[in-house]
Amino acid sequence: MTASFGERTRAALAARGPLCVGIDPHATLLSAWGVGDTAAGTREFGLRTVDAAAERVGVVKPQVSFFERFGSAGFAALEDVLQAARDAGLLVIADAKRGDIGSTMDAYAAAWLTPGSPLEADAVTVNPYLGIGALESTFVLAEEHGKGAFVLAATSNPDAGTVQRARSESENTISAAVVAEVSARNAETTAEGEWASLGFVIGATVDWAHAGLSPFTPPAPILAPGFGAQGAGPDDLVARFGTSAPLVVASESRSILQAGPAGIAAAIDARVDEYRRRVDA
Repeated sequence: MTASFGERTRAALAARGPLCVGIDPHATLLSAWGVGDTAAGTREFGLRTVDAAAERVGVVKPQVSFFERFGSAGFAALEDVLQAARDAGLLVIADAKRGDIGSTMDAYAAAWLTPGSPLEADAVTVNPYLGIGALESTFVLAEEHGKGAFVLAATSNPDAGTVQRARSESENTISAAVVAEVSARNAETTAEGEWASLGFVIGATVDWAHAGLSPFTPPAPILAPGFGAQGAGPDDLVARFGTSAPLVVASESRSILQAGPAGIAAAIDARVDEYRRRVDA
């Protein structure tokens, strides 16, 4: 029987530490790497990043938009990168931020979470702002196949406050309400002592108190963008996340990718060591 995504993430973090390498083929990075700002360039960039990440970290996160901008050829490149990463034993989070209702959301879920799909990943990021209930079939599909979903809860972009820090009918922030509703569902479907497979996106630069957040149960993975180029570093892992720090998948992209094809492996090794020192302190 396939282990749940939550437990697979727990094992990956225990074995390799919290660092997640983002695969973000920005046009400037493609140029710096000398591979060309084309679909073929994104494929080469992605495959080289996978090669460097394998056996060094447990998780990678391709940013779908940078492949999507090349249309069908970009999606073909993404398919190859996703497959290579999963073949290398990496957990793959497709950063697609999908969110819709009814059969439309079902189709998104099928694309990213169905075994054997060309775009198969281990988890996908999803947008809850059409209502958590709109994601129910996605959650069911994920759990049926040992997959996961990361629900946007508290992002670190400056514009997030207008919606995410607003107060719900219960007087919680919207961010807190999202975490509470998904956590309640996790409690119904997660075995005692295990990590849930429906996690949260909480930015590494988010002030938990200002966002109305507090530690949640059952434990679930936290995908935390904002490390690296956006300003947060390994020192912020415990300082920002406190007792929830062991749940964090610390995503870094440009801070590592800018090392180039010749330096990316060493950059990953150095960053893994930095996180481990903080975690073990």
